[in-house]
Amino acid sequence: MSSTLLSRTEICPPALWPSSLTLWGRAKRWLQRSPWMPAAQRPVNRLALVKNEFRISLDDLASSDAVALGDRIERARSLRELWHLRSLLYGLLATAFSQAEAEERMARLNRHFPTRAPRSGPASQII
Repeated sequence: MSSTLLSRTEICPPALWPSSLTLWGRAKRWLQRSPWMPAAQRPVNRLALVKNEFRISLDDLASSDAVALGDRIERARSLRELWHLRSLLYGLLATAFSQAEAEERMARLNRHFPTRAPRSGPASQII
């Protein structure tokens, strides 16, 4: 078993229920979007930024599958939905270019998602 396999970081899906859905989270979000708060201090629309990076990764592909994936990226309503589209994007990139290119582009996208260190112990060595 290679050492790179054991040291690979796991990319996890974002939380199903973001903290902004709690009463306190909604109140905080409402206050942050208030017109009396300077625009520079308002939170950034993270979903729009991540969608844009997904589109950039897909820009130089012209296949019908790439167009369909672009549509799904546009319709994604959460970071969790985008997380699920990563495997389709990886497959298109690896087929069109190379596995190394696909991994490089995916590394740029994966920074938007939570990570978890690899498991240790006997269960992690079962493959």
